[in-house]
Amino acid sequence: MGMPAPISSLMSVAHGPIYRSRLRVLVGRIVPVLQENDAVLDVGCGVGTLGTAIMDDPKCPSGVKVTGLERVARGGEPIPVVAYDGITFPMDDDSVDVVTIADVLHHEEDPDRLLRECRRVARRMVIVKDHRRAGVLAQPRISFMDWAANAPYGVPCLYRYNTPEEWRAQFGRVGLEIAEEVSGMSLYPPIVDQVFGGGLQYMAFTRPAVPGEPA
Repeated sequence: MGMPAPISSLMSVAHGPIYRSRLRVLVGRIVPVLQENDAVLDVGCGVGTLGTAIMDDPKCPSGVKVTGLERVARGGEPIPVVAYDGITFPMDDDSVDVVTIADVLHHEEDPDRLLRECRRVARRMVIVKDHRRAGVLAQPRISFMDWAANAPYGVPCLYRYNTPEEWRAQFGRVGLEIAEEVSGMSLYPPIVDQVFGGGLQYMAFTRPAVPGEPA
């Protein structure tokens, strides 16, 4: 049974400032690692908000182009969006410079498969933003945050979140190595961030591992 419409609408409105704060922080982290004329693929792009914000940022290098990838392209997005079958990206190996995947993997039934596709198409970098299960009452805190953010839109939650060690093991399984790991981010407005931000947030800048080279 879905959430009653009045409650869903109220939660959507309340989540607005939180989402805008999250967007500013993510753009501030992503833009500095981009290079001129980068082709960026935003996996699970939704309505294209993150991709648009990246290209609109004054510090974004010239020529950066962001394309979105979604299982169902909704139409009317401000960036080009490619639909795919949920298994294989419809693009060649090494066909983009950078892949971003923000708060998508914990919704994915087979996250290893999805990350392998990200690694396959990325020439230089795969940027992962997600959650980390670490600290006091981490599982219930992340679960509530996940539910509150997605329930108004009918997005199902699997409530599966990696520990820091599990993130590193997962990257190793799919052929990615960590260039920079961010364990803890002030992502939300101050009061919300005290409970749901900080160490529950995770970001990794990874690069395709080259066989035979040390990580």
